[in-house]
Amino acid sequence: MNPQVDNYIESVSQWQGEIQELRRILLDCKMEEGFKWSQPCYSDQKKNIVSINGFKNYCSLMFFKGSLLTDPDQLLIQAGENSNSMRQMRFTSVKEILKVEAQIKSFVFEAIENERSGMKVESKKPSEMEVVEEFQVQLDQNEKLKKAFENLTPGRQRAYLMHFAQAKQSKTRETRVEKFIPRILIGKGMDDCVCGLSKRMPSCDGSHKSLK
Repeated sequence: MNPQVDNYIESVSQWQGEIQELRRILLDCKMEEGFKWSQPCYSDQKKNIVSINGFKNYCSLMFFKGSLLTDPDQLLIQAGENSNSMRQMRFTSVKEILKVEAQIKSFVFEAIENERSGMKVESKKPSEMEVVEEFQVQLDQNEKLKKAFENLTPGRQRAYLMHFAQAKQSKTRETRVEKFIPRILIGKGMDDCVCGLSKRMPSCDGSHKSLK
């Protein structure tokens, strides 16, 4: 048991009981408990399998490769319109969790086997993803931007489209699009430093990653 998860549960204002139950079930499955992206995360042989998330209207289990799971009862929910891989199980009470405990464990064990066998989720092609209106308008009005975006790698295109689509309000989407247009125009992805290296790479300190 990871003490960071203990601190997380103590700090949340709601869903404490539900998160405790989900934690118990996942630990029963002999998973490694960690704390990543500010949430409890459970792995097998260092591979992320599932996380626990607390939201305003529900708490959830998020299976990182949930689209690969067998789900005859349709208990899994697509995490977002452009989420090709992740699937959620959503709960609003301990009773709901206990009712499907056997199915949760079945999903966990199947997810572990899928990961150990090397199963991969086939990524959506950018052409299959939603292009928010705020970005489409910019593409239609700016041929240079359109060509620069088309020249990006599929992975970079997907990252931008997902980031834009995740914003619920039009004003937020518009702000995000405007922020990243300069990067797109010089052929950079969201995580690329302007020096040409990824900001995740240790050889780049990120001090010059921003575009003025």
